[in-house]
Amino acid sequence: MHKLMWWQKSLVGVAIGTLLFLYIPVAILILFSFNDSPVTSFPLSGFTLDWYRKVFANAALLQSLVNSLIVALSATALTIVIGVPAALALDRFEFIGKRLFTNTILLPLSLPGIVTGIAMLNFYKQIGLPQSLGAVIIGHATALVGIVITQVLARMEKLNRNLAEASSDLGATQVETFFHVIFPNIRSAIIGSALLCFTLSFDEIPVTYFLTGRDITLPMYIYSTLRRGITPEINAIGALIVLVSLALILSSVTMLREKK
Repeated sequence: MHKLMWWQKSLVGVAIGTLLFLYIPVAILILFSFNDSPVTSFPLSGFTLDWYRKVFANAALLQSLVNSLIVALSATALTIVIGVPAALALDRFEFIGKRLFTNTILLPLSLPGIVTGIAMLNFYKQIGLPQSLGAVIIGHATALVGIVITQVLARMEKLNRNLAEASSDLGATQVETFFHVIFPNIRSAIIGSALLCFTLSFDEIPVTYFLTGRDITLPMYIYSTLRRGITPEINAIGALIVLVSLALILSSVTMLREKK
């Protein structure tokens, strides 16, 4: 068996140390969510599920959760409705500045969230769009649509062009060709990018902070609560978010890496 060189072992050690640095705090958060004491400190006093019960009995928290789900689902739907046709158009047509345009689509994701939020807030004020959950939905969709476009476009570039041509030669219309030939080949990219958009929208804070009105989302609720200190309820809802987000991210990665 090939032995690792000393520098390779060092890189492995650095990678493991980095992962531990990132994920040990998450593990501690989940651990404290089951702590019987309201004080978040070691040693743990016992095991309890009371904090999870209190989470589901907190009306304000549950309302913020509903708001987050509304925003994430609506924003994801918008990204699919806009992103998929845009990706198909970019794949089919050639025009001057196409590469620049494709790279510009990802600009909102590259910029710091606070910059994107301020820019959108200023623009919305100019067009008379008030701060509300609707504004947040549009803002999230604008920032995340690039994910759908790039992922679907990448899958389209791997698609065998002869399949669409053969479908047309056999008398199929463009609509029939899309649903019977193209869509089955890009379906995993659409689902995977949608799951990723949902996760990013659900956890988003900077853009939401500038665009929301009186209705707040779950991350905003948690952020405002943390000003008064970390409570076991926050640990419990944080643990639930981690588990759900992890499941969605793993699902999206699986979909995006699926080979046709």
